[in-house]
Amino acid sequence: MSVTPLAPVTSGRTAAVFRGRIGRDARSGHYAVPRRYRLHLSPGCPRSLRIAVVHGLLGLDDACPVEFLDAVPDCPDGGHLALRPLYEASAHRYTGPAAAPVLSDDWSGRIVSTHAPDITRDLARHFGAGRPALYPCGAQAEIEAVERLCAEGLDAAAQRAGRAGADAGERSAALGELLAALGALERRLAARPYLLGDRLTAADVEVWAALVELDTVHRVHLDAAAVHRIAGHPALWAHARRLTAHPGIGVHLDLDGIARRHRAHCRGLEAAGAAVGVLDWPAHVRRA
Repeated sequence: MSVTPLAPVTSGRTAAVFRGRIGRDARSGHYAVPRRYRLHLSPGCPRSLRIAVVHGLLGLDDACPVEFLDAVPDCPDGGHLALRPLYEASAHRYTGPAAAPVLSDDWSGRIVSTHAPDITRDLARHFGAGRPALYPCGAQAEIEAVERLCAEGLDAAAQRAGRAGADAGERSAALGELLAALGALERRLAARPYLLGDRLTAADVEVWAALVELDTVHRVHLDAAAVHRIAGHPALWAHARRLTAHPGIGVHLDLDGIARRHRAHCRGLEAAGAAVGVLDWPAHVRRA
């Protein structure tokens, strides 16, 4: 298992990223056994949301149980007290935040992974036989490209576009990057029902979760003109509405948890875009 440092979102302290993988071979240490592994997810966390949706679509409640933590971490460093024993057992003299999400091994009492893309891939690969093909054969490169686009072109760019203290030029450049990413997704969905073709895949889950974060968190730091331009991608937001109404997706959306987490940790300033969201998310969840 490799452990590499990563600066956490919620504080200036250092969190650890665990990159263990579930394998097929018993000699790998983490081989696939139903109910050996457990997920620890926080509803307000976007990475936890992605994992929860994939886990739900695959119907893995029996194979890999889930423990849900509060949306707002209960430690000053942005970690969860309930996860502290796992982190301390997995990294010698660990002092960073005990952050979610976590995939743990009940046999050893240690963490396997905190890296959301690895977790969802391993769940699908080793426990998803006979279930929806969220990671279809041959689509790995495309799904990874969509993940990068969401991380860099949507999430990171939106944060920079609304960052307090940034000058007008920086904000404008970041908004341009965000709009370019939205435009690329819009063009894909204008010609097909899903991002990779005619069926739902992990790429659609990735984009849906990124749009939830964009509209419920990042939007409040953008001005009304920027939000209007973001909303000007009809195929993309129609796709988000349709996925929210999917019984295996919208049910995982905890808007109250997202709002509480944002209020607890955000230090930015609200802008004019805070008044009106792009989508009425609760309405579409209720339809589901």
